[in-house]
Amino acid sequence: MTVLVGYATVHGSTREIAQRIGSRMQAAGVKAEVRPLDAVHEVSGYDAFVVGSAVHDRKWLAAAGDFVRRDIATPGPRPVWLFSVGMPGALRGPWKRLMYKEVPAIEADLATPFAARDHRLFSGVIRPEHLPRRGRLMFRLMGCRYGDHRDWEEIDDWAEQIAKALTHQ
Repeated sequence: MTVLVGYATVHGSTREIAQRIGSRMQAAGVKAEVRPLDAVHEVSGYDAFVVGSAVHDRKWLAAAGDFVRRDIATPGPRPVWLFSVGMPGALRGPWKRLMYKEVPAIEADLATPFAARDHRLFSGVIRPEHLPRRGRLMFRLMGCRYGDHRDWEEIDDWAEQIAKALTHQ
């Protein structure tokens, strides 16, 4: 069994999460290929998909959205897991509660004709240089925190759950 762990990223945080997922799956005995989605041109050799993207403006990056709609719109019996990388870990107070409404907005934008096995929203890395000047000002006014907010234990657990599901089919 070969699994594509595909990703779209801008600053690299999503790539690092995808690499970690692939590494954990490999350690669990599942062959995983970690690749940027804009470099994937053929999907017939994959038995399952784990696809993720950075989230900007409550949407996946174009490369990831296009891949899901074009290349795995009809995965057939091949299972699909999705992950999004946003900034819930950077938010505080009422803003943090609103962040978890992102998954339904992302899924509505993707408009996938299939049901993914799971869709997780992970926190990523947010640094001042990732935002334009106006964005930095708004970010601080909202009480947000810069930094690496990735929860590696949560990511590892999820990857291991996927590997277990694939090896016990």
